[in-house]
Amino acid sequence: MSDIEFHNREKEIKEILDILDSRPTLITFIYGPINSGKTELINHIMLELPEEYIVFYINLRTKFLASYDEFIESLFEMEMETEATKRKKKETLAELISSVTKVAGIPITREFLDYVFKDKNPKNAFSYIIKLFEEVKNAGKQPVLILDEMQKIGDVKVNGSLIYELFNFFIDLTKEKHLAYVFVATSDSLFIENVYTKAMLHGRCRYLLVDDFDKNTTLDFFDRYGFDSREKELAWNCCGGKPVYIVELARVGDAEGMAAKMLKIRTSQIGELLNSLEAYGAEIEFRGGLHEVVYDKVMEELSKLKENADCEYGYITPEISYLVRNNIIFVDPLTMVMKPQSKLDLLAIRDVIKNA
Repeated sequence: MSDIEFHNREKEIKEILDILDSRPTLITFIYGPINSGKTELINHIMLELPEEYIVFYINLRTKFLASYDEFIESLFEMEMETEATKRKKKETLAELISSVTKVAGIPITREFLDYVFKDKNPKNAFSYIIKLFEEVKNAGKQPVLILDEMQKIGDVKVNGSLIYELFNFFIDLTKEKHLAYVFVATSDSLFIENVYTKAMLHGRCRYLLVDDFDKNTTLDFFDRYGFDSREKELAWNCCGGKPVYIVELARVGDAEGMAAKMLKIRTSQIGELLNSLEAYGAEIEFRGGLHEVVYDKVMEELSKLKENADCEYGYITPEISYLVRNNIIFVDPLTMVMKPQSKLDLLAIRDVIKNA
């Protein structure tokens, strides 16, 4: 079942390959609900690319990023020092990239790293990466930069917002210098909403939605694993096309029992969150300040999902933000639509508000 996430991703794969077949001009944001297969899609494409592409892939998912130093450390991979490298140190960028494989982090030596950290200035890191990518081009290769879970740097400050500096750097790499392809992936729809409204990115980026699978694709999966008609409908009606749930139901012998268990757990989780909000209240960071989350307004937003799984919204409120941050709903700023993170979440939401 290791390839289940890639089944019928031809549309997304073609779109990315078409981007890579033309000159770098725009930043590409890859976004979608949690566990919809974004990282799996990226990993699949990286391994399938021709040798002429050198992918510099940085996954920020497991990184703790509270400062500039921690962000910079997450970008670079120090060259491992062996007896051979002690005898022959790589002193130039051309020598450094000579050992770069098809997929790698951004290589750096101790000497270059000292320069990058000098004065805690992001431009030092960016100028190093530009020079490194230029050497990659000189070697007849095409650099591709991918940052996964990009929202992790949203609160890092360096003489202002680091993310502002980073976006300007991405614009320089793509639209200005046409030096490298830049892909930014995130499952945080509030991050995408924030990006989408930034005037500095207008006309300088594109968006690629990686969503859960549709019904036909999902039922095809279950055909491959011997589900009968009743089991397929039950699985779809409970879990929808969420790849991680598809894998879980295909793994067990009792799909009906597993689906019921998953729904019970999710209903309990959402119910406990809302009960806690009603009893104790909550505040969240919103639009640069602390805002109260109003229980009745949260329930009002959730009640919109009683009849329709997809609902339009006019603007992001603290209550919508609260639901997104707790991975209950997903908002798409391109269509101004909010929906549950999965069909399982939809059923759990409806159970909770019915009993509220």
